[in-house]
Amino acid sequence: MSPLKRKIRAGLLVAPLLALSAMAVGVEGAAAQPPEAAPTPVHATATTPASSAAPTAAAGGRGWTAGWIASPQRASAGFEPNWSEEGFSQHSVRQVVRMTAGGSALRVRLSNLYGTSPLRLTGATVARAGDGASIRPGSLRHLTFGRTRSTLVPAHGQAASDPVPLQVEPMESLTVTLYFAGTTGPATFHSQAYATSYRAAGDHRDDQGGAAFTRTTHSWYYLTGVDVIGGAGGRGAVVAFGDSITDGFGSTNDAGNRYPDELAELLAAAGDPRPVLNAGIGGNMVLNDSAWYGERSTARFRRDVLDQPGASTVIVLEGVNDIGFSESDTPTYKPNPVVSAREMIDGHRRLIREAHARGVKVIGATLLPFKGSDHWGEHAAAVSDELNRWIRTSGEYDAVADLDRAMAAPSDPDLLDPAYDSGDKLHPNDAGYRAMSQAVATALRLSE
Repeated sequence: MSPLKRKIRAGLLVAPLLALSAMAVGVEGAAAQPPEAAPTPVHATATTPASSAAPTAAAGGRGWTAGWIASPQRASAGFEPNWSEEGFSQHSVRQVVRMTAGGSALRVRLSNLYGTSPLRLTGATVARAGDGASIRPGSLRHLTFGRTRSTLVPAHGQAASDPVPLQVEPMESLTVTLYFAGTTGPATFHSQAYATSYRAAGDHRDDQGGAAFTRTTHSWYYLTGVDVIGGAGGRGAVVAFGDSITDGFGSTNDAGNRYPDELAELLAAAGDPRPVLNAGIGGNMVLNDSAWYGERSTARFRRDVLDQPGASTVIVLEGVNDIGFSESDTPTYKPNPVVSAREMIDGHRRLIREAHARGVKVIGATLLPFKGSDHWGEHAAAVSDELNRWIRTSGEYDAVADLDRAMAAPSDPDLLDPAYDSGDKLHPNDAGYRAMSQAVATALRLSE
């Protein structure tokens, strides 16, 4: 853990554990949980989490707040090997997530959005993360759904677990382990996690050590949210909405250096802690759907931003793929129609209208410089300049994070600063994501 992370965790207080007497947990020193039973059907839509026992408010009137999210995607080959297309059969899948909000209890959200048949989950656990696939002693909790350990998530639906009493601190990492005794079929997943997920044959959801988890990928499966309740208070969540630059392409795996991670740390260190949620999808576009890169941003905005518990501000950084895919004949970039600046502006305006209709503030981020990348060309350059000029000067966004200028090379405003370049002239490196977080933090203060 870095010195900054230690300072953040030492300086943030979490409210005492809620007395949630209706819940039972299978862990040392706690009451035994109900035995496993036939799966509990969960009737839910793709946009409404459901659990028969999940409360909507805590003592003092505070409700659930998302502490971590991932935007769901259809199973695909992705940029590196993953298990989404093959799915799981008699496997335990242990996944590590880092929370940006604390509380005295949590619930876990799962998505079967792209499943064509019900998802049978035999059981699941949550714990504080140790090294690798291991967990911290004494922290294991079994998840229940309607007070049973197994559940059935309908095709195209999602589910939320019952509340689990577990003290969680901001910037703390948790593991969620899912066990599937049967065969799942292709899995709803998040392709580019930049965090290691682990797989073991058989039921290892209770394992404290990680020895059984011999297979790894860098994707998340079925897991789309961890919410907390009973925290120390504070302001609403910030949702970072965008493409691979928001997702964290080019950052170091397992280091928590994506720009939303850096932003959460920066705000906490400045005495303004608040959840920062990453709703990025690599390759995502404003105007077009993609089998590889998810629904267009105007279609997924409500689900991935506005419906997140506690969301109060969104940062929109989208458009470079709409503009740049047409400059390349890469198969996965298709459909790649040539788009105009007016079409891009209309797409951004729709996001602004939808956010304001829900009382959510919207910060517009200008597109980063990308000269020399496979997205660059004469048309892409012209459209990017016009879109950035509109974001910067129109006044339609509540505030602007001018990443175009903040991330430019001193010698060429169209080129990503070499000090911030991950190597492809498009995506930042760890230092670049830190610089982005500083510019965004300034815009957040201006939007208050």
